[in-house]
Amino acid sequence: MGALSGIKVVELAGIGPGPFTGMMLADAGAEIIRIDRPGAGGMPSLVVGRGRLGGLEVDLKRPEGTETVLRLAAAADVFIEGFRPGVTERLGLGPDVCLARNPRLVYARMTGWGQYGPLAPRAGHDINYIAISGVLHAFTRAGERPVPPLNLVGDYGGGAMFCAFGILAALLEAQRSGHGQVVDAAMTDGSAVLGAFIHGMRANGSWSDEPGTNLLDTGAPFYDVYETADGGFVAVGCIEHQFYAQFLAGLGLDGAELPAQNDRSGWPTLRARFAEVLRTRTRDAWTDVFRDTDACVTPVLDWNEAAAHPHNAARGTYAEGGDGTTQPAAAPRLSRTPSRTGDEPGALTASLLAGWGLEPAEVEKLRTDGVLGGPGL
Repeated sequence: MGALSGIKVVELAGIGPGPFTGMMLADAGAEIIRIDRPGAGGMPSLVVGRGRLGGLEVDLKRPEGTETVLRLAAAADVFIEGFRPGVTERLGLGPDVCLARNPRLVYARMTGWGQYGPLAPRAGHDINYIAISGVLHAFTRAGERPVPPLNLVGDYGGGAMFCAFGILAALLEAQRSGHGQVVDAAMTDGSAVLGAFIHGMRANGSWSDEPGTNLLDTGAPFYDVYETADGGFVAVGCIEHQFYAQFLAGLGLDGAELPAQNDRSGWPTLRARFAEVLRTRTRDAWTDVFRDTDACVTPVLDWNEAAAHPHNAARGTYAEGGDGTTQPAAAPRLSRTPSRTGDEPGALTASLLAGWGLEPAEVEKLRTDGVLGGPGL
């Protein structure tokens, strides 16, 4: 029984951060009905789609379909949609209509640009959202072009996680006030907030707007990735003086013969020397050298290696889903109401829908009329 056990969520099927928000809530125990298009087959995305009830296929072009989703919204605590602004309004499922049916409902809207602003109606993807928030500019080595950090910063870090936070904040407030509200989660906003620490460094003069010249953006030679003798890589992050000293000791270097750690004019010399030494041994050999130190040196692992790493194995950082897929386990860890990981989609039966206010006879008629479909019905 997770911390969100008893919380009911309607999730309009989509891609990217909306489903990831649903995954986080499902991991924590929420009961989620995913609304799919007719013919979707009831199969969620692998891993990110875990923990839902089997998808309920609804024909939203028919009034009976819209009314069915509104009935579900009336029984829900949370409603999640990830369409462009105005789409759910045109479907008859906008926040005003849903909140009129259920004043305590938390209506979460997950988009890239947000619900208003010049770009709100436009298409986009993670790379576009983090570009205008200023974040993509920082993922740049000196003299090179920015490198997109997969779709982790916009879609998931700045999008889904902020959406989930907004949902939980609104749920807590609704317990006090008795009123729900709309959560406007935009990836531009969230990714900008993720840069708060860097904005603080800029404000105190410790961060340059020239990419690849700063402490955390590969400008510092003691915070970077280096190639090893076997073509592998190690990550070095020894910022503090005492950790840096252990790093030098592991490399067999005498700090007195090198430029001072924080002398920026000496950084090119340090970088070249570190690269030269680290290329003399394999990745795993350097891992052994630094294993029991605070030098902040770790191997750069691929996806398969990460799942097998002793630390991750000890914590259960990765788990096997019901379909045998290796996937990240639910996080964070709660001591009394732990989250679950990798549940196969549950059967969405007519009897289960009765708990949402739809009686089996109604469900059967809607199914026979072609309004509803999906596995289990």
